Amino acid sequence: MSQEMDESKPSVPVGRRVFLGIAGLGMLGIVFGSRLQRAVGETVGTGLGGLLPGGNRFRIYSITGSFPNIVSSDYRLKVSGLVDNPMTLTIEDLKAMPPVHLVKDFQCVTGWRVSQVHWEGVRLSDVIDAAGASSKAGGVEFSSYDGADTESLTLSQARRSDVIVAYRMFGGPITSSHGGPVRLYVAPMYGYKSLKWLSEIRLVEKASPGYWEQNGYPVDAWVGNFDGRQDAPIT
Repeated sequence: MSQEMDESKPSVPVGRRVFLGIAGLGMLGIVFGSRLQRAVGETVGTGLGGLLPGGNRFRIYSITGSFPNIVSSDYRLKVSGLVDNPMTLTIEDLKAMPPVHLVKDFQCVTGWRVSQVHWEGVRLSDVIDAAGASSKAGGVEFSSYDGADTESLTLSQARRSDVIVAYRMFGGPITSSHGGPVRLYVAPMYGYKSLKWLSEIRLVEKASPGYWEQNGYPVDAWVGNFDGRQDAPIT
């Protein structure tokens, strides 16, 4: 069973605070395997479960303490703001756009990584182009169906070929715990940028910091460019 991936912190990274405390649980995971991991992941809901050995090592976490349960047929993605043609898209509308397949790592700012994740969706740039970005637009803001999480990118960041609106991962539909049925995936940045349960894409003159940035994380979240490091973003 794949597990969820919200990767970030309150004011202090959860992974760093609890690493030593969960070391014993990790040993139990070695003994009892993925059954224990599933049980902990399904009941704890704080990110601890995915740190146990086995499974795909994603962490389970939610800002609100629960996951929105969105039926795929009812899903709607609003595209608004500084666009010529505001739109509301269904999953079928997204699937009708040119699909893109990526095999990229998912890197958490707290240190854990899931390698070679298979993603499928549509480039964010294609969604923006379909709506027609105004010449005044310089940033993109994102909202979540959880009513709490927000994110943002500059327009140039949003137009990268490795930034997608994803509707499949691991060869199947994205589950609710992973942020489905549709989520953002920003490959070259830390996972907190990959907003789950994507509900709205809004073009603005200048994007405001998202939820995690307001809690202390960098606005420009290139992998490696944290805690003073200046590594180049992954391509």
